Amino acid sequence: MSEKMWGGRFAAGTDSLVEAFTASIQVDRRLYAEDIRGSMAHARMLGRVGVLTEAEAEAIVTGLAQVQQEIVEDRLPFVDALEDIHMHVESRLTEIIGDVGKKLHTGRSRNDQVATDLRLYTRGCLDDLVQGLQHLQNVFIDLAEREVETILPGLTHMQVAQPVSFGHHCMAYVEMFHRDTQRLFDARRRVNVLPLGAAALAGTTFPIDRWDVARQLGFEAVAENSLDAVSDRDFVMEVLSDLAILAVHLSRLSEELILWMSAPFGFIDLPDGFCTGSSIMPQKKNPDVAEIIRGKSGRVIGDLVAILVLMKGQPLAYNRDNQEDKETFFDALDQMRASVEIMGRMLPGLQTRPAVMRAQAERGFATATDLADYLVRKGLPFRDAHAVVGRAVRLAQERNIGLEAMPLADLQALSPLIGREVYEVLVLEGSLAARDHLGGTAPRQVQAAILRARERLQREAL
Repeated sequence: MSEKMWGGRFAAGTDSLVEAFTASIQVDRRLYAEDIRGSMAHARMLGRVGVLTEAEAEAIVTGLAQVQQEIVEDRLPFVDALEDIHMHVESRLTEIIGDVGKKLHTGRSRNDQVATDLRLYTRGCLDDLVQGLQHLQNVFIDLAEREVETILPGLTHMQVAQPVSFGHHCMAYVEMFHRDTQRLFDARRRVNVLPLGAAALAGTTFPIDRWDVARQLGFEAVAENSLDAVSDRDFVMEVLSDLAILAVHLSRLSEELILWMSAPFGFIDLPDGFCTGSSIMPQKKNPDVAEIIRGKSGRVIGDLVAILVLMKGQPLAYNRDNQEDKETFFDALDQMRASVEIMGRMLPGLQTRPAVMRAQAERGFATATDLADYLVRKGLPFRDAHAVVGRAVRLAQERNIGLEAMPLADLQALSPLIGREVYEVLVLEGSLAARDHLGGTAPRQVQAAILRARERLQREAL
């Protein structure tokens, strides 16, 4: 089983160290189902165009099914001498059905074969990831609906800025993850192109039908240039770019969860099943899942940089460097699928602490902008209103009270335009309700955004 399929050119065997160093089987073995599926389609096509007899094609397909079953049942040994998943499958196939198995590779190369396998695998991973992201969006929508009326101090520069609905904050992540989903949808179109038939780099002399194979495998297009088909890894770079952006979004979310759960904030509590304790401090409840997801973002960004550097120096066409494309790519796919799934499981158990959030919003003069807007509606230019409110905040700070607790006489001393009705705009609920426009934080608008997001997910669901 260890005889080299390309060994006819060589008088001496491969050095054992080189064999171990150049083997990719420990990485690309996960492509076995895609490799066998592609080989079945190739064999059927060869039978239809007359390169193989129908009996030969059927024997190959039947034998490949047995090879797949052996791999599934962990009965096929993987050895460095056979280098990669393609040679393992073909070698075992030949053992099962004899010399007919050696005809499978007619009209193709490992170069177009691996490109096909990787595109098939990537397509499946993207579908899984999109489903996971759609579920995560639904989780956030449910959380938003539950917390529409909960008031959160909205921050800029990590300082209290304006009050927002916690539900509105949740819907911001729905928008982020929707964009991630759209990027992956779009990338999938460029992934879903068949390279098989390009052979090593120049095509083949056999009368192959590439569209037949494309239809069998569900590809929407066929690669137009054989040189590009075998050497193109743009789809890997593009998907990794999308995964890196997704990783950034997950990291930002994780950072907020970590901050909100900390004692200085105390806005939320995460479910016990997604936290851990300390080996020395018995009081600790650590948001380790969020911290690990935050950490994995750097790892995925590194995977993107690795593939960019890998590809930048390669002339056409295929180079063995490309063997290194899969380990980092698989890593990023694995980390993001796991991160999205675990975030989707954790967030339904998130519990908010509305009283703590409210107290922080009140302490931070979150309705100061509402007071400025009030004065503008009274006819005062905005810059003058800004100055009046700044003096009001300074006075309130000196007295250690909120703007809503300032006596009317003191406010009127700052501007005679202020009337008793001002207290309606200084309460947090009034501030939220006043932002009643598309994209605003008013509870009515948040409910409308939730409805639109649900309808959008229903239209786009896989």
